[in-house]
Amino acid sequence: MSNSVHKITCELQTLLEKAVKKNLAQGILLSGGLDTSILAVVASKFVSLKAFTVALQGAPAPDVKYATSMANRLKLKHLVHYFGEDELYESIKKVVKTRKSFDPMEIRNSAAVYVGLKMAKENRVNAVMTGDGCDELFAGYSFFFNLEKERLDLELRKMWNVMSFSSVPLAKAIGVEAKLPFLDPDFKAFAMKLDSQYKVCSEKGQLVGKWIIRKAYEDFLPKEIVWRTKAPIEQGSGTTTLPNRFNQKISDAEFNEKKSKYLDKDKVTIRDKEQLFYYEIYRSDLGVPRPTDPEGRRCPQCNSNVAEKSTFCRTCGAYPI
Repeated sequence: MSNSVHKITCELQTLLEKAVKKNLAQGILLSGGLDTSILAVVASKFVSLKAFTVALQGAPAPDVKYATSMANRLKLKHLVHYFGEDELYESIKKVVKTRKSFDPMEIRNSAAVYVGLKMAKENRVNAVMTGDGCDELFAGYSFFFNLEKERLDLELRKMWNVMSFSSVPLAKAIGVEAKLPFLDPDFKAFAMKLDSQYKVCSEKGQLVGKWIIRKAYEDFLPKEIVWRTKAPIEQGSGTTTLPNRFNQKISDAEFNEKKSKYLDKDKVTIRDKEQLFYYEIYRSDLGVPRPTDPEGRRCPQCNSNVAEKSTFCRTCGAYPI
């Protein structure tokens, strides 16, 4: 490790430890990915940590394997919960209402987060740490990897301007508090100022995101977790199977009929059967999407207001717009 990299990793470790201590909680949503595993390593030095991992019954859910490995390594109290369809659908309803969204990607990810937060509440944990923010700050998403440095810097700044995390409002709705150490002001400022050459970098011939934070903790984590490929919550928890489930539940005839009805009546474009299911919940609880600012920019697929420079709609998930 070069002197410059060593200096950066030492500063990163110091700042993250301070951030975790300021945002310390008794519980953690542990996916066994890089971000939550690092938080578990740091937090377990200061508190007896309860780790919560959730997975959809009958679906591939790799998070369970990796989270269990980390929990055993750190001797954490680890609770794994497999949720069924009834609990899933109840969570979907809560997420749609709380997030005011029928964006399939948002719902698939947030439904699992909701189940995990509810699990913490049921176990009398009133504050829970999450790994939110690390991917955004350190270029963890694969679409960053092949960008030229100037474009990478631009796209990161754009993401920082619009990033938001469902764990915060979902936790509030449940009656617990979400703690996000990676977004502690001092650590966030450090990450934003850090040269992006340390974020997307080649490791053994392969481009990886979050390179510097992986290097900072490679001596504290198993190799399989340090270099684990980014897995979205939906993939790790098994909710990535939802599109197929709705394709089987809703017939083509029903979908086509309702798609035409909502386009004609509500001026809302429904893209697939999964989104149809979420939209009907949204419509029932919140009504037909309407712009709060009639003069503001609107999503072409659902008429909700969107920020002037936004490339996607938070309400329906339309992208690009």
